Amino acid sequence: MREVDWAVAVVYLAGVVAAGMWLGRRQAGASDYFLGRRRLPWWAILLSIVAAETSAITVISVPGIGYTGNLTFLQLAFGYLLGRIVIAWLLLPAYAKGELQTAYQVLGTRWGPSARRTSSAVFMLTRAMADSVRIFATAIPLAVITGWSYPASIVVLGAATLLYTYTGGLRAVVWMDVVQLGVYLAAGGAALWVALHLAPGGLATAAAAGKLRVVDFRLSLTAPYAFFTALIGGAMLSAASHGTDQLIVQRLLATRSLGDARRALVGSGIVVIGQFTLFLLVGAAMWAAFPAGHALRGDEVFPRFITTYLAGGPAGLAVAGLLAAAMSTHASAINALASATTNDFYAPLAGRTGDDRHLLRAGRMFTLLWGTILVLGALLFRQRDAPVVVVALSIASLTYGPLLGAFILARFARVREGDVVLALIATSLLMAVVVFAAPLASWLGGPGMLVAMSRLAWPWYVPLGTAVTVGIALLASLTPDAQTHRRTGAQASGGTRA
Repeated sequence: MREVDWAVAVVYLAGVVAAGMWLGRRQAGASDYFLGRRRLPWWAILLSIVAAETSAITVISVPGIGYTGNLTFLQLAFGYLLGRIVIAWLLLPAYAKGELQTAYQVLGTRWGPSARRTSSAVFMLTRAMADSVRIFATAIPLAVITGWSYPASIVVLGAATLLYTYTGGLRAVVWMDVVQLGVYLAAGGAALWVALHLAPGGLATAAAAGKLRVVDFRLSLTAPYAFFTALIGGAMLSAASHGTDQLIVQRLLATRSLGDARRALVGSGIVVIGQFTLFLLVGAAMWAAFPAGHALRGDEVFPRFITTYLAGGPAGLAVAGLLAAAMSTHASAINALASATTNDFYAPLAGRTGDDRHLLRAGRMFTLLWGTILVLGALLFRQRDAPVVVVALSIASLTYGPLLGAFILARFARVREGDVVLALIATSLLMAVVVFAAPLASWLGGPGMLVAMSRLAWPWYVPLGTAVTVGIALLASLTPDAQTHRRTGAQASGGTRA
């Protein structure tokens, strides 16, 4: 990078931290800190949702997928939109009732504190794992472009993000997301423009090689981007992430009305389709313009393209875009984890549920704690073989299925709290075996069942986890003890639903 590139990146980083800290002045209490007083405009929430779910993984991995493959990854995005439409009408009305602080209060209201805390703990575990991967993902391009080591890149990113998240809370996170989304989309647009001008024949060369193929109608449980796998898996993944994950639900709770929440949620799906299209086209254009990248891993192609062809200002913009994507997701994860810890565990256990000022102080302490945990997790991450976007989505899918199953049960089934807790824990353990089947098979010498599990395409993880969770809870509810419990409860309540 040249001096002007460094200047662009440093000025951007300092500006984001300063603006975020300024936005966080005069926090009145925990509700202000975690929900922005429920006064944030729907269009800002829409853009913040896109920025929060994107991360640096999209910016580096999706162009790599377009470079090494084609555009069939885009089928997932259409599934994402379908899942959001379903959730907007199925689950959002439940969030609009009362003054909820977290998604998991819905389960607590339906069953009790054990269901609420178990689901919240499942969220926190998965979010911590997945976002440690996302932070590590940002270290890849930063190390390639700047020459820093991975640990140095991770610590700089973590410290800068923690500064404005600790001070500003959700309001700072959302408004910085809006800025950061614009920055990394501008960086992607600049990269596409340069690649198209360098590529002989532009995208026509890529099209002739089949790089612009969007739809794959194969019927397969092992091909991740076959049409029905991507559409169904993408819809279920989006329904789980945007209907049960505190990182997204927290934003929807911060809107002014149910209508605003629906507009933000469905609109974000449309924007994501456009965003994926942009970065996949960057990969296809780089395939024609940058043949030297064929010797690199997919996640390294875009960073190497930046250092080779975008020096002299655009490279600084690209680094700023990578930082923007990473910081938006990292800040969102810290704030969501701190919110769940404060409201689902600390406040009820400490008897401080109504003490808004005390919970603000506690929330900031948990913000520091989770910021540190995520950085340490990123420093420990070592996987480099698979695209990081696939690794992160696979980890997230580990518990998205169980969580979505629990919310479906809350909406449609008559089961006990213990049945749901059992289903959540058992399915999460089963999905851990499925998600990590390949390394387990290698470690244990390749037993047949684990090998078969390792071949299941990752978009099926959420549908599988959802079905197993619902099945376990329903089966548990059919035991003699459960039947007796339901009859007793119905008689005690005059026949009302338990």
